[in-house]
Amino acid sequence: MLVCVLAVVAAVGLVGLAALVYRLIGRDTDPTESRGVSVGHAGSMLSSLFLLVFAIAVVVPWASADSARQNTYTEGQALVETYWAAAGLPAPDAARVQTELRDYARFVISREWPLMAAGRLGDEGTTRLESLRTAVMNLRPTGEDARAAKGQVLDRMSDLFSARRQRAADAKSTPPAGVLLLTVVTGVVVIVFPFLAGARPRGLALVPLTLMAMLLGVGVYLAQDISRPFSGGLAVRPDAFVGAIDEFQRIPEGR
Repeated sequence: MLVCVLAVVAAVGLVGLAALVYRLIGRDTDPTESRGVSVGHAGSMLSSLFLLVFAIAVVVPWASADSARQNTYTEGQALVETYWAAAGLPAPDAARVQTELRDYARFVISREWPLMAAGRLGDEGTTRLESLRTAVMNLRPTGEDARAAKGQVLDRMSDLFSARRQRAADAKSTPPAGVLLLTVVTGVVVIVFPFLAGARPRGLALVPLTLMAMLLGVGVYLAQDISRPFSGGLAVRPDAFVGAIDEFQRIPEGR
């Protein structure tokens, strides 16, 4: 914050210094022409600043949503691989583990996904997986194949936990601090700048200015709407988990 304040002070000081030097060496310059050039330059720079901040406010959430979507498919694949590995466990452990995995996938879709719109996952999903992992670790299978299947289930569950932690991080991700606020501030400045510069539009001249203000308002709203990966227009849907449940139907169940 201190750096930002110092940058603003330095910028204002530079403008004051430039104005002073200009007055000392430019006494014969037409003031009206000088004012027009200054206003045009300031308007262009303000518009460029708004576009830059607005681009950041849109591109960063877009990239975050795309990454979060890919991560959900990674988690869904880990869930399927765990289900496959569980099929190799002896009965009735295999059927019990697969049932828990199906219930977990349905829980994520129906109950956990709505929570992620607010940026959190909750504790119940983690508790379910931890209980399942503890149950698998406590198994005492006999035979080389059964022991190998148990190890594979634990390995795949490790991948599942890792993917879940990544989803929790994705749910909390937001644009850099202050970007949305700066977008609003620069948008307002762009709208009111013509009036500050002395323009007094009336009648039909207000139409383009009004349209610009409306479009800027829509743009700021959209930037806020997509600020979280699991809410708004770019919200990531639970398609990966729906696909995993469909995939379960094609995997042999433990007997």
